[in-house]
Amino acid sequence: MKAIQYARATLLALLLGLGVVMLAPITGMQGIAHAQSGQVLPDFADLAERAGPAVVNIRTTQRVVPGQSRAMPGIEDEEMQEFFRRFFGIPVPPGQNPAPRGRAPQQEEEVPRGVGSGFIISPDGYLLTNAHVVEGADEVYVTLTDKREFHAKIVGVDTRTDVAVVKIDGSNLPRLTIGDPSRLRVGEWVIAIGSPFGLENTVTAGIVSAKARDTGDYLPLIQTDVAVNPGNSGGPLINMRGEVVGINSQIYSRSGGFMGISFAVPIDEAMRVAEQLKTTGHVTRGRIGVQIGDVTKDVAESLGLSRAQGALVQRVEPGSPAERGGMEAGDIILRFNGANIEKANDLPRLVGATKPGSKATITVWRRGAMRELSLTVAELEPEQTAARNEDDAQQAPNALGLVVSNLSGAQRRELRVDGGVIVDAAEGPAARAGIRPGDVILRLNNTDVTDARQFNALVSKLDARRMHALLVRRGDASLFVPIRPAAK
Repeated sequence: MKAIQYARATLLALLLGLGVVMLAPITGMQGIAHAQSGQVLPDFADLAERAGPAVVNIRTTQRVVPGQSRAMPGIEDEEMQEFFRRFFGIPVPPGQNPAPRGRAPQQEEEVPRGVGSGFIISPDGYLLTNAHVVEGADEVYVTLTDKREFHAKIVGVDTRTDVAVVKIDGSNLPRLTIGDPSRLRVGEWVIAIGSPFGLENTVTAGIVSAKARDTGDYLPLIQTDVAVNPGNSGGPLINMRGEVVGINSQIYSRSGGFMGISFAVPIDEAMRVAEQLKTTGHVTRGRIGVQIGDVTKDVAESLGLSRAQGALVQRVEPGSPAERGGMEAGDIILRFNGANIEKANDLPRLVGATKPGSKATITVWRRGAMRELSLTVAELEPEQTAARNEDDAQQAPNALGLVVSNLSGAQRRELRVDGGVIVDAAEGPAARAGIRPGDVILRLNNTDVTDARQFNALVSKLDARRMHALLVRRGDASLFVPIRPAAK
């Protein structure tokens, strides 16, 4: 018995010894790995707990007439149904019954429009979010993590940078600290907090994938692999120090959902926009009046430049600051007020940030030599009228109650259309039909819309006794909107 007990004890000791021998190298290797990297995987719990209360859910609504379809304005009588059946071969959408003739007008009611995110930047209730979260909303509601809900006011919206400022009435509210995006490093950990798919105060984490991505004219965006989905828009991108470094704004997707690439507006750029929105309600930017393109390697070599750099001037607008300053098509802009222009997108950012009326010095490459030009920066037109010119300017609504303007080249490329006009204002028949500012009108009845002048001419000839149809692009969807002109 003693021999058996001794053998068991010896075997147990041997197994324990082997266990120590087997585990020791693994533990040692882990320690070495940690020592070499100097870091361990981060724990985001404390960071999320501190930052979470200052992140809000933003709910927007719009006012519509009861029974009106939001995807397609309601077909309200038998005449309209017959019109769509014969003219376009479109059946009445299921569940939409015609309203009795002579029905009294109904009062508008609020219906949900969308859900997004935002974050508080001051204890008295100023919030930052994306412009596309609140633009066009009739009402905005902000919900805090403690379930308090506020009716919010839109202070200002800048669609060029996708930044908006919203205000709620409150005091001693939790707020986030503003960080410095220039200190971000590729590979650095960051988190996003928001309301993806309406799920409030959701935390996701990832790393900075790249900096200064050129996805817009006025903003070099921060690229991350943080999971961002519909509803995250407007929420903060936060570094490991608990500072906001960006506003989650865009994703790259072929499906509409997250595919591993998301983009955030750098917070320093957003704060510059926010200050102007708080002060004046809009953003003032400079312009010099040129159309530009990138300088390719072949062009640089043929013109005697040492490398591909700068912005190639493709066109100088007549009467613009650039023309008055002596700029010519074919010039390559290398510096603006001493700042190097490495690629074409650098120029509109520098010019846009320059105060209108101020002097600017521009270095160009022309016919194999450097030249210094001096000009006075003008003010970029407000966005809602930027695409207009004297020929298509329209002050009063047409017979459909619409004020429209031409699409810019960038808008046409983005929408992949050759023509069309954008709605600046809608009232009367257009408002009752559900058309909103920002909608793009592509067709009137069977005629494609090419520009504002042609569209208004077509409208002026419409028979007010008949129904007509507008093909409207809203977001990624196109729909026919039935409408009758106002009687002359």
